Amino acid sequence: MKTAIVNIGTVLTGDLERPVADADSVLMADGVIREIGTASSTAVAACDVVIDAGGATVMPGLIDSHVHITFGDFTPRQNTVGYLESYTHGGVTTSITASEVHVPGRPKDPAGVKALAVAAAKCFETYRPGGMRVHAGAIILEPGLTPADLTEVAGQGVWLAKAGFGAFASPFDYAELITAAKAAGMITLVHTGAASIPGSSGIWGKHLKALQPHVSFHVNGGPVAIPDEDFPMLVGETEIALQLCTAGNLRTALLVARLADDAGAFGRVLVATDTPTGSGIMPLGMLYTISHLASLGGIEPERAVAAATGNNARVYGLNSGIVQEGRDADLIIVDACQGGSQADACSALRNGDIPGVGAVITAGVPRFVGRSRNTPPTIKTISVASSNVPQMFSGAAH
Repeated sequence: MKTAIVNIGTVLTGDLERPVADADSVLMADGVIREIGTASSTAVAACDVVIDAGGATVMPGLIDSHVHITFGDFTPRQNTVGYLESYTHGGVTTSITASEVHVPGRPKDPAGVKALAVAAAKCFETYRPGGMRVHAGAIILEPGLTPADLTEVAGQGVWLAKAGFGAFASPFDYAELITAAKAAGMITLVHTGAASIPGSSGIWGKHLKALQPHVSFHVNGGPVAIPDEDFPMLVGETEIALQLCTAGNLRTALLVARLADDAGAFGRVLVATDTPTGSGIMPLGMLYTISHLASLGGIEPERAVAAATGNNARVYGLNSGIVQEGRDADLIIVDACQGGSQADACSALRNGDIPGVGAVITAGVPRFVGRSRNTPPTIKTISVASSNVPQMFSGAAH
């Protein structure tokens, strides 16, 4: 499918080094972005679907790097079906598992945790709820696992390893397996903060410094944060990516963002939600945290957006998250909401508002155009200008 977005007001790229692009159109084909700038009338006419952005803002689809996937579009913790598809209406086009710890009766022996991770990864290889890309299957590091086990599951498509929910006596005991997971080519993830569920343990700055994972999960608390004095050390003495989650401590999220920005390390700040958890289902969680950073944290909106898109993509090695030729065509169109006091998406974020989501495109395919069921309508009219596909792409029925 060839898809074009025209009449764009602003393009936020998701790239921290170049967060705004000079462009009024984006052309997509075969699931990737082909051209950014000002498209010719001939190129637009050759597209199967043309979306008129109406002067609204185009940005990368949000990448939520902390979602507790189970199997299918279902979360047993909240007994909710369809939450992932609902997240797409909050602008989330990619979800990354935080490990399948919420699977009822989850196994904890080596054979079981390997089987759980492989099964989850395989289940989501082609399953895309609401068009969302889901990277599932994070092996939960438990006593008894060996480096050979990690190499084995890596060969079966598992590329994430999670520490913090295993039965180790001390968080320091994860060190050997984290090193082995890295050697197997995995991205390593460590729960940070107080215990979040029965059976897990608190992990603080001293543990993270010793373990050196790729990502400190919910460094601002999931939901309870580590001591404030740990944050300068994590920012200044490690290269660990610092994930800020909506379902955490807002004060410490703003503290971490400020420390990282002052240190020139904002590229290590990742926005995520840590849902579904006891905090519930949060389809707009990513947008809320972006607005918190922009309105309370002193971070410019286009840079806050990068923390929720391009920064996540870089740390996790994804081809999405940045509006750039050759990248995955996962885009959203946003604007200030009707009835608010602001005139555009960036102004809304600075004001502490969430923007309205007017369209979501994943793999170059429009998933809805015109109205999200989870946000107020946009001020500007976002519509399908032309289509030779027998589908309206309207979210009106929602």
